[in-house]
Amino acid sequence: MVKGKAGKKEETWSYEGKVREIEEIIAKIEGGDLDLADVFEQFATAVEGLKECDRFLQERQQQVDLLIETLQDE
Repeated sequence: MVKGKAGKKEETWSYEGKVREIEEIIAKIEGGDLDLADVFEQFATAVEGLKECDRFLQERQQQVDLLIETLQDE
């Protein structure tokens, strides 16, 4: 856990943790036990999680590209 500026605790973001969360949401949806409103809510949460994962991967790809470029300059 990391403390935020306001003093409240915030979870440290984890790619693997977010993927597990998305997988759990998919399992709930596929299980068919949710009300339709809950399906839409869970689906929206999963989509936001996928966007977070995509941003994370894009940032890491930029870092890798920069490192490769630095190695090629040497």
